[in-house]
Amino acid sequence: MLQATSPLTTESEIVQEKSTSESVSWAIGIVRRQFAVIAFIAVVATSLGAFYAFMAPPTYTAESMIVIDPRRVQLFPKATFSEGQIDAPALESEIELVKSEPVALSVIKELGLAKDPEFLGPQDIFGVVLGFASHFFPASEPTVLSESEATRAALGVLSKNLAVKRVGFSYNLSIQYRSRNPNRAAQIANTIAAAYIAEQLEGKYDSTRRATQWLQGRLEELNQKQALAERAVVDFKKQHNVIIADGKLVNEQQIAELNSQLVVAHKQTSEAKARLERIEAAIRDDSFDTKTGPTVADTLNNQVITQLRTKYLEFVNREAYYTRRWGANHLAVVNLRDQIRDLRGSLLEELKRVREGYLSNYKIAKQEEQELEKRLAEAVSRSQPINQAKVPLRELESSAQNYRTTYDNFRQRYTESLQQQSFPISDARILTSASPPSSKSSPKTALVLVLAAGGGLVFGVAVGVFRELMNGSFCSKAQVESALQTACISVVPIVDDGKRQTLRDAPRAARDQGLGEDGSSSRTIVRDQDLIWTAVNSPFSRFAEALRSIKVAIDQNSGAAGSGGEVVSKDGKPLYGAAKASFIAKCKRKGCAIIGFTSSLPNEGKSTIAASLALLMAQAGARVILVDCDLRNPSLSRKFAPRAEHGVLDVIAGCVPLEDAVWKEASTNLRFLPVATKTRIENSSEILAAAATKVLFEDLQSNHDYVIVDLSPLVPVVDTRATTRFVDSYVCVTVWGCTKIGAVKYAFKDAPNVYENLLGVVLNKANIDLLSTYDPVGRDYYRNKYYAQYGMTD
Repeated sequence: MLQATSPLTTESEIVQEKSTSESVSWAIGIVRRQFAVIAFIAVVATSLGAFYAFMAPPTYTAESMIVIDPRRVQLFPKATFSEGQIDAPALESEIELVKSEPVALSVIKELGLAKDPEFLGPQDIFGVVLGFASHFFPASEPTVLSESEATRAALGVLSKNLAVKRVGFSYNLSIQYRSRNPNRAAQIANTIAAAYIAEQLEGKYDSTRRATQWLQGRLEELNQKQALAERAVVDFKKQHNVIIADGKLVNEQQIAELNSQLVVAHKQTSEAKARLERIEAAIRDDSFDTKTGPTVADTLNNQVITQLRTKYLEFVNREAYYTRRWGANHLAVVNLRDQIRDLRGSLLEELKRVREGYLSNYKIAKQEEQELEKRLAEAVSRSQPINQAKVPLRELESSAQNYRTTYDNFRQRYTESLQQQSFPISDARILTSASPPSSKSSPKTALVLVLAAGGGLVFGVAVGVFRELMNGSFCSKAQVESALQTACISVVPIVDDGKRQTLRDAPRAARDQGLGEDGSSSRTIVRDQDLIWTAVNSPFSRFAEALRSIKVAIDQNSGAAGSGGEVVSKDGKPLYGAAKASFIAKCKRKGCAIIGFTSSLPNEGKSTIAASLALLMAQAGARVILVDCDLRNPSLSRKFAPRAEHGVLDVIAGCVPLEDAVWKEASTNLRFLPVATKTRIENSSEILAAAATKVLFEDLQSNHDYVIVDLSPLVPVVDTRATTRFVDSYVCVTVWGCTKIGAVKYAFKDAPNVYENLLGVVLNKANIDLLSTYDPVGRDYYRNKYYAQYGMTD
């Protein structure tokens, strides 16, 4: 059942999947092609790793643990210097202190490491190898180190083998030392921990001692400055007559007291005035009934006014009662009214007497207030000179107080510093001591071998990729089509010498003389074991099948030109009119195609491909003539007709008829027109561009089915460019995995007329096994077991 692509699959996803597949195939192809290099480098790296693992001396690592406790006991409430929180930078500083040179020198001195051979001999694998070789090639005299040189050497070894690190995010420091002797490793790790704590205590003691000396000097200086400041205060008070009692100036105390008294007097005056105004208001109102009677506190407390008011209210109530009962004109009511009037007069007189007392009190309070204001003004006027002197006095007192406070603080710090100097406290302590390790820490044989093999494999792949990138040659059809924008019409495999077969072998003397088997001069081409005859001798071989692919491309090109259909150029654009007619005229001349075989550089197999193809075509019954037009280097003529007396040059010049210069191959009836010359031809391009040459090839075209022309390479000479007048199509032969892409592009750039008439490119001398690694289809495409059903052989 066919499955179509899901409509939800976007074009970008399809392109991405295709790109990923191509990338994977490209990587697999590189590994397959460069497998020998990758395997060799991996084996060498693994061998070196094994050599190191078995030759390197074993080492043992001992570990001692130190804890830096931020919750240390404080014997003294305050420290000379503030101690901050232990953070990551502080712990890094402690790690560097453990690895510092003073700690290392202390360990070297205590354990005598400067005389230990382990610290003076070779340390790495190269040193071990040199030491091993010294037994066979001893030096003249051993080198003797001085004491300082031995110490420096031991210091370098100790620093190299020491590792200090923080354990996670804790305050624990791990001290690890690596040595060839497990007991020595544990001893050195414990000694380093003890030396670190001693160095820390020594550093604290030294810092406290220097602080104590500095504080002592500052105390003496501050004591002198404090005495001078206090003396200046006393002199200033004496000079300006400043008297201080209980820490305050006397005039300030007097002013403060007068201010307090004045405030009290102001209050008393205000109260007296308020009572006077209230009693006057009561007298003016002349109202003594129960609702509007006087409400002054003093009048209410007056016994006479209280009795009169009580009686007054009693008569008023009685008068109201009698009025309601007997009427307003009753004699009892009239008498009550007279009594009420007399009581009102008595109350008014009593209030006036109280008012006189209030007025007297107000005057007295007012007079006292004025007296206090006068005394305060006099005190303020007397204190102005003293106030002007207060500013410099306060400055002198402040300076003296500052010196006194600073002196007290420094004296306290000095006392604490003396106490800490006599008993320094360390921040660190040994949590666990190192014990001799039971197994070696390095080299780890399995890990070394795995890393060596992995590293060698990675490096081998990198070298393989580098070689691929630096190749720059044609290795697949896709590269040809992408780089040259033309078709790769065939991939011709390389043929081993042992697989060449010969149907018959003529005597060498006859072959060399160009004679027939009976010794007659018949201009007959004699077969030999050369590669050219492989297609004829092995018609079912890959080589022959690749040549048939070239023939099919030639036939299809000629058929398309004569079909009357649409004709397109190499860039895919259709041709019309004169351009189409010209193209058809070149490709179809009475049904015969003139095909020129060329290459970008010499020795790429163009002559072999041209001759083999011509033989294959002739064997199939076609009328084929092979023309050697490589006038500078006629390799085909030297091979097929080494003793030829006449050739293409004589025919063009009209010296001999065509039939007198043509050689033949008896079994295939192939006709061959050689170049019969023994010297280099200078004007070869002019000869090929001549009109007589064009007439010759028109004659050949009219009497043959195929005209195969062996041309010169494009880059060295320009002869091939001069053949476009009579050659219909060109086939460019390149060597698989050898011909550089840049060389072919350069050749076609200088010969655009050849490129315009290019039929395609042939990849020659291809290694089928390696070629399969460049194609995503894989090895089965080129090496299929079912191909034998069709008679195909290598």
